[in-house]
Amino acid sequence: MIEIERISRAFGGLQAVRSVSFTVAEGSVTGLIGPNGAGKSTLFSIIAGALPPDSGVIRLRGEDITGLPTHQLFHKGLVRTFQIPHEFSRMTVRENLMVVPARQRGENLLQSWLRWPTVVREDREILRKADEVLEFLEIDHLRDELAGNLSGGQKKLLDLGRTMMTDAKAVLLDEPGAGVNRTLLGKLADAIERLNRERGYTFCVIEHDMDLIARLCDPVMVMANGELIAHGDMATLRENPQVREAYLGTGGSGDQGAATS
Repeated sequence: MIEIERISRAFGGLQAVRSVSFTVAEGSVTGLIGPNGAGKSTLFSIIAGALPPDSGVIRLRGEDITGLPTHQLFHKGLVRTFQIPHEFSRMTVRENLMVVPARQRGENLLQSWLRWPTVVREDREILRKADEVLEFLEIDHLRDELAGNLSGGQKKLLDLGRTMMTDAKAVLLDEPGAGVNRTLLGKLADAIERLNRERGYTFCVIEHDMDLIARLCDPVMVMANGELIAHGDMATLRENPQVREAYLGTGGSGDQGAATS
């Protein structure tokens, strides 16, 4: 699905990503872990089109998408969520979903005048889809709540719902568990598993919660100091000396609990 081939990116004298290569197989939930400063978020930004690489190639289903901007990747079915959700706080939960689909006829003044019945039918279909997404995520009781009033975990579910409004097949999840309580984290994990299993979504997940990674992801890629240092299933990686050193050695103390949980 996604091929990352020898991607590198530097910021001045800092080599944030150094010749990283791996594949996110279609239908997989692939994890990307590593201590803070490993280069994970920079790599995500490159894949998602927010940053150009200095070198290397990225392919989506065999098509070279290297350097394409985010809005073009959106139309190709590659979307990204963020560690800090970016909701429209003064719009309702349902409205946050309804604004997502691209090229809505109602956004065009001329179309609204000349093809009003078509605009109405399209709006009804988008509304139906939004309600289906809310029901799938079990947050339909919040449909009329202002998005700014949601808890952190509810906002993460809303972010996931917005990817569902695009019919995306490849989703980059940036720390979906950050700031989420255990109950909502379980609901979020359930939704990711169902989207993967029932609807064929492919995920690549950055996460520091190793229990969540162990539940969701196989394979798991490990980065440290801008490089890919190991990959495999989580049980094997927990015993890998190089991975343990990356988390527990110099500069990795902040992730001790996550790495050993």
